[in-house]
Amino acid sequence: MDTARGLIVVMLGSALGGGARWLAQQWATRTFVTLLPVGTIAINIIGSFVLVLVLQAPSLSSTTRLFLTTGVLGGFTTYSSFNAETILLLQDGHAGHAIGNVVVTVVACLVAGGVAVALGRGWR
Repeated sequence: MDTARGLIVVMLGSALGGGARWLAQQWATRTFVTLLPVGTIAINIIGSFVLVLVLQAPSLSSTTRLFLTTGVLGGFTTYSSFNAETILLLQDGHAGHAIGNVVVTVVACLVAGGVAVALGRGWR
């Protein structure tokens, strides 16, 4: 695939992923009242699961894989937000919540990836 086509594929996917992230964040903020950034945690778990699942799918074309991984999921997942929110919790004196955010995010994303590997093995 040439660079221009790849760029367009990634940009279209990123727009969809970013829009989905914003919608999910809005829903989580209205639904859950907590100091923990539940929306970001959920987005990272879902993104980790779907990314690993996509990588396990042998039948996807390189264009589809690029669209979904770098594009949609690159726009959807929020590790930069995770980092900033954790730092803000620390700065606001909520060290326990900051640590909880890190632990829940890392453990849940690893579990989601592991489940996706197990499901993806069924495709092979």
